[in-house]
Amino acid sequence: MGEESHIKMAPSIRIEELGKIKNTTLVKKKAAVMVLFYPDKNNVVRLLLMLRNTYKGVHSNQVGFPGGKVEKIDKNLLDTALRETFEEVGVPSKSIETIRELSSIYIPPSNFEVQPYLGLYHNPLPFVIEEAEVASLIEVPLLDFMNDKNIIIKNLSTSYATNIDVPAFKLNGYVVWGATAMIMSELKELLKQLL
Repeated sequence: MGEESHIKMAPSIRIEELGKIKNTTLVKKKAAVMVLFYPDKNNVVRLLLMLRNTYKGVHSNQVGFPGGKVEKIDKNLLDTALRETFEEVGVPSKSIETIRELSSIYIPPSNFEVQPYLGLYHNPLPFVIEEAEVASLIEVPLLDFMNDKNIIIKNLSTSYATNIDVPAFKLNGYVVWGATAMIMSELKELLKQLL
């Protein structure tokens, strides 16, 4: 289900690139992210996204999940996701109930294979953002995320292409595309099966 869901939110150029790489022995860098749901003070279930700061790099000023690359101190990819979530948004690892892995996804422009984890933050405290990495938090109501009307096609210029039509989510005024949207597509399919 993962790859099929990912492709729904991938531009054609990304699908072609992934097809070329599929059977190669390319050495990929490893990273992990936390797809975190939590209740707000009004008991509205929300999905946490963040806008990354502007910097010299492929993912500058993009919307993503808390997460990042594997460090030597991490025991495994889940440790990476939990550590990065604490560092970037201040959620203690012990406060996250990890539900499951989602399908890993390869990001050609940065050569990262990213492992997403689905987590619940039952009793949230105020988030504490790492200002060097995070420009702002995007707290998306679950109902907005599940609403198919919030899926759009956006013409973008990216690190690997100019003026391409990209499937995306339009949430809280932000355009969410690329690997984040692809992960969200799989998540949405899983939630539809449960609801």
